[in-house]
Amino acid sequence: MAKYRAVFVEESAEHIAEIGRALLELEKKPDRSEAIDVIFRMAHSIKGMAASLEYESITRAAHRLEDQMQIVRSAGRVSPGSELSELFEHLAELEIMIGVVRDTGASPNDDSLKKKTCNP
Repeated sequence: MAKYRAVFVEESAEHIAEIGRALLELEKKPDRSEAIDVIFRMAHSIKGMAASLEYESITRAAHRLEDQMQIVRSAGRVSPGSELSELFEHLAELEIMIGVVRDTGASPNDDSLKKKTCNP
């Protein structure tokens, strides 16, 4: 299991970085379809990997981001302001959760997330 966890953490970190870059692109150009598609695909990949390892909270968080990106895809653009902020919050949530897996080897739960957000 440790081998799969390490692969998950490594690949998820790469996906998180790609999501971050794509979100920064969307800040500059809210209708950049390539960036929208990247975020959707990376969220979908994280969701699938997390589900296969039974990291349910990460699966749910990635699914929320994927759902939000489906709405953005349908609109053809991200709305600056609150919608973009929400996407950055989803990214931060995933980063924290994947950090819990990296640091503890365990699936994140609500208590571990509260500790991470309160004690950086």
